[in-house]
Amino acid sequence: MAEQEQLLVPLDDYLKVGIHIGTKFRTKYMEQFIYKVRSDGLSVLNVKSIDSRLGNAVNLISQFEPEDILLVCRRENGWKAAKAFSKATGIRVFAGRYPPGILTNTNLENFFETKLLMVVDPWSEKNAIRDAIKVGVPVLALCDTNNESNNLDLVIPCNNKGKKSLGLIFWILARDYLKNKKKDFKSKIEDFTDEE
Repeated sequence: MAEQEQLLVPLDDYLKVGIHIGTKFRTKYMEQFIYKVRSDGLSVLNVKSIDSRLGNAVNLISQFEPEDILLVCRRENGWKAAKAFSKATGIRVFAGRYPPGILTNTNLENFFETKLLMVVDPWSEKNAIRDAIKVGVPVLALCDTNNESNNLDLVIPCNNKGKKSLGLIFWILARDYLKNKKKDFKSKIEDFTDEE
């Protein structure tokens, strides 16, 4: 029971959204976060590692103001959670295709500077990561068992494909970011996960 109190949310909350369910494919880097492999071949991530890394992520993003952070989410399953995160925190989000060059090409109309890049999937957001590397911006990424960790500064192991998993992750990040900034957080988990 004491162990459960140290988690950012109760263990059951993590389990019911499937935050720990990975893929059948495992990269060498992500093996360290895998608790076991089920009989159907799906990897199961270690919930303590997920929770610990979420705590690290909160500490990292809390060092920045909302206007200094960019979240990129190409995966449609994450759009609702990413937009709710943006609405709650004021952090800029690109839900959909990342416009190449907006961090590197000062001649673009939509150019802007950022100090931290967050991505939902390093594979689908590889162009944003490349741009961040070019300008020396640290990258925080949600990584499933099939992701590589090249060029990432902080990895949060998790199911980065499920709507409810992404909803819980962004709800926790928003809640604790605002708490650290001494601001009110009124959003419910349903604001991040429920269908419209």
